[in-house]
Amino acid sequence: MSILDEKKRVAIVGQSGGPTVAINASLAGVIGEARKAGFSKVYGMVNGISGFLEGRTVDLFDRFPGEKSLDDLAHTPSMYLGSCRHKLPEVSDTAFYKDLVDKLNKLGVTDFFYIGGNDSMDTVAKLSAYGEQSTCPIRFIGIPKTIDNDLLGTDHTPGFGSAARVVSECMRNISFDARSYNLQSVTIVEIMGRDAGWLAAASALAGERPGLSVFEIGNAPDLIYLCEIPFDIDSYIEDVKDVLKKKKTVLVAVSEGIHDKDGVFIDEAGSEHKTDAFGHTVHSGVGKVLEGITADRLGIKVRSVELSVLQRCLAPLSSPVDLYEARNCGRVAINMAMTGETGIMIGMDRTSNSPYQISYAPQPIEDIPNKVKTVPLEWIDTKHHGVTEEMMDYLRPLVG
Repeated sequence: MSILDEKKRVAIVGQSGGPTVAINASLAGVIGEARKAGFSKVYGMVNGISGFLEGRTVDLFDRFPGEKSLDDLAHTPSMYLGSCRHKLPEVSDTAFYKDLVDKLNKLGVTDFFYIGGNDSMDTVAKLSAYGEQSTCPIRFIGIPKTIDNDLLGTDHTPGFGSAARVVSECMRNISFDARSYNLQSVTIVEIMGRDAGWLAAASALAGERPGLSVFEIGNAPDLIYLCEIPFDIDSYIEDVKDVLKKKKTVLVAVSEGIHDKDGVFIDEAGSEHKTDAFGHTVHSGVGKVLEGITADRLGIKVRSVELSVLQRCLAPLSSPVDLYEARNCGRVAINMAMTGETGIMIGMDRTSNSPYQISYAPQPIEDIPNKVKTVPLEWIDTKHHGVTEEMMDYLRPLVG
């Protein structure tokens, strides 16, 4: 279609789930490409679908009048429009969806874009399914985002590369701190990852730039435990003992979602079981749990560090590759909507590692939600406390 044909196109875009330093780049891509394509307006949902249902929207063309303002937005951390964790009812609740679509129609919306992770794609999938069964002409498209990197349908997700860079840089500097003292010690770093260990795996990148020091350097971290492999406390203690035979300090990286062979999360036993709005277990404290166990078993100095939200909000360490691809995902979403695509998520396909190249392709939205892309088991070393060179090849281009 020509720009002239698209004069009455009206988009609405929202952000949902956990913030990242790259999600605003996708928003900038949507706004900029929509203006270029001749859309008459782009609305922003304030606090995602939840805010939209409460009638809170803003005019994004008005707020971002030119490329300079969009460039600033693309490099702004967190979420410009705010977020929510709002689970929509099942599509069988036709009264709810009719009311929601009526609200979209009142704004003249022709294209709906939602930027987020697994639960956000659940929102897009439900809206798309209702649109199909009710012959609603609005196009519904998901734009991926999550530092967890656990979305199906894409080689990796915007937000992950920057978070991986933060994890590796923090791990590297924590290792310098830990090795400053001439005494035996263990430092345990808890890294986000509820169901997939991608971010904890990225800690291995810290060892590729050890720096200069008169103290022992070695690998940083020494041990990496991902939630894809059942965690055994006794084996972990033996692993730590083995490292202590070679050096005074041990640096350990653990996914927050590590669990035993029965599926019980290490930080769950003896604590109140909490879940979020989508029924996912809320994890916190696995580092502290392991700190106590390690100190009791080994009788040496043990410290735990939780990187927490720093992994997703430390903008000075953002990956240029990540920001570039995130913005492109927003641009591609607009272009795919203009060709008639709906009920899809924008996916990235890696076509080459060296040189690093990707392409963008539509992925059926119904194949995405409520599933998890985990770290391939063959990318975890045979001792289950490290990663392979294949994993390193996958990670290196993404951190920039």
